[in-house]
Amino acid sequence: MKTLYTRWGKELDPEHVLSEYPRPMMRRRSYVNLNGYWDYRICKEMKRRPPASYEGQILVPFSPESPLSGVNRRLGPKETLWYHRTFKNPAVSGERVLIHFGAVDQMCVVYVNGHRAGCHKGGYLPFSVDATPYLGSGMNDLCVRVRDLSDQAWHAKGKQKIKKGGMFYTPQSGIWQTVWMEAVPHNYIREIKCTALYDTGEVEITVFANVCKRVKIILEERVCEARTNEKVRIRLRARRSWTPWDPYLYRFEVRMGKDKVKSYFAMRCVTVEHDKKGVPRICLNHEVLFQKGLLDQGYWPDGLYTAPSDEAMVFDIREAKRLGYNMLRKHCKIEPQRWYYHCDRLGILVWQDMVNGGETYHHWYVTYGATAMSIWHLPVTDRVRRLLSRKRERGRREFEHEMRRTVRTLYGHPSITLWTLFNEGWGQFDTVRLTKELKRLDPTRLVDAASGWFDQRCGDVRSTHNYFFRLGVKPEKKRASVLSEFGGFSMREKGHSMCPKVYGYRIYTGRKKLRHAYENIWEEVRELERKGLCAAVYTQLSDIEEEVNGLWTYDREILKIEE
Repeated sequence: MKTLYTRWGKELDPEHVLSEYPRPMMRRRSYVNLNGYWDYRICKEMKRRPPASYEGQILVPFSPESPLSGVNRRLGPKETLWYHRTFKNPAVSGERVLIHFGAVDQMCVVYVNGHRAGCHKGGYLPFSVDATPYLGSGMNDLCVRVRDLSDQAWHAKGKQKIKKGGMFYTPQSGIWQTVWMEAVPHNYIREIKCTALYDTGEVEITVFANVCKRVKIILEERVCEARTNEKVRIRLRARRSWTPWDPYLYRFEVRMGKDKVKSYFAMRCVTVEHDKKGVPRICLNHEVLFQKGLLDQGYWPDGLYTAPSDEAMVFDIREAKRLGYNMLRKHCKIEPQRWYYHCDRLGILVWQDMVNGGETYHHWYVTYGATAMSIWHLPVTDRVRRLLSRKRERGRREFEHEMRRTVRTLYGHPSITLWTLFNEGWGQFDTVRLTKELKRLDPTRLVDAASGWFDQRCGDVRSTHNYFFRLGVKPEKKRASVLSEFGGFSMREKGHSMCPKVYGYRIYTGRKKLRHAYENIWEEVRELERKGLCAAVYTQLSDIEEEVNGLWTYDREILKIEE
């Protein structure tokens, strides 16, 4: 496979790797970035103590499988990956030191000065370790032990697969989002939850802390007092709506004792409402808005799951908007917090997938079988757990836990307007019950319960995928009709592709033919909009390995649909 680099990967400065503040919704002055070169070792045996020596250096936060890591080697399911570096204690007397990990795939244990300081399971969500009890003066040791079963177990895995090919891509492991550290007071703010009450012009704020204390919320040059772990409602002086053309963010500060945190929120609401003809439509701030989207899987040829720079993430978002799109469907992946922040401030809607998991993927059933049944309008149940890769109870419990964690982690981002619970039956189970749970956790957003097929007649939208047949729409009485995947027109650009193979649904040999097909299918979509279609998601933003159906090449150098 050819090594392909983006312009940002070529210009990467190892001394300043993704150095921007990683959590914009909860910003403190105290911030130490721990990205950069770490020692690493890949062991065949299952050692539970740090190794005596290391085999080289890895550039964090790039996974060892990625070219930018400097390792370019896959971690096997039976191997152990060790990370090591030293750091200086940033705390003054009475302060705690928190070490934050954006994401580590898949299971890890964190050691500080040889002491087990914390552990985490799950490759897509952030976690923190309180290193305070284990710190010494001067330099301190930080070690991370990682195992990754990839697609050999029921854990969330997205599109990663050891035997990659087609619509499955290079698996990755280890640290793949920013590692950073901050010093906080002994009593500190742990979390801030904001809910926009659009219709009343209020915002509901809850400040969570490790102690019950009074806090001050400074908003619109006003000081509001509240208590930690309790909701407080604040009426805004004037409501300014958040929209893709005016993505206005309200900035505020929370103070609790010596702790100060800056955050933001936006005023917007997302609903399904009937138009004058009685057709259910998706509305933003009670106004009908057709959601024109791109499937965005967030892969990079040089960083894989990890964008080579903050500018690279912004490039994708800006290009989507420039091409006339107002929405990105983040597919089977959870991005770093900065990606959502850029969507918030730049004004693009996000449909966020839960990351799929489960046992062996039964392609013949969840793809071909389900497609055939959808043609004949045959109802398909989600109760056949073996065929839907959800036989193990432990895996089902883990999915529910990560669903709750995902909502909690991303709750504050106004750009996210819809959750996708299941995609094409991958690991699908108990859809009706989990949809109710998801709506309870977050009543401010819509839910696509089953994107593609295996519809269980719940959620806010009727979601279909169509790559092979003439596009159509049959509006329902209550749920909005959306085309959550279509297109997938493929063309390989010589010199800008990693693989000699080509994977796609309709393959074209030249840009003129590709553009003609692209324009024609969007004309079909516009006609369906008049008939009741509420959203459409074209596959996809960029090429990924063998899958060359992107508008942009994998290296983001050529826009294939440009004249």
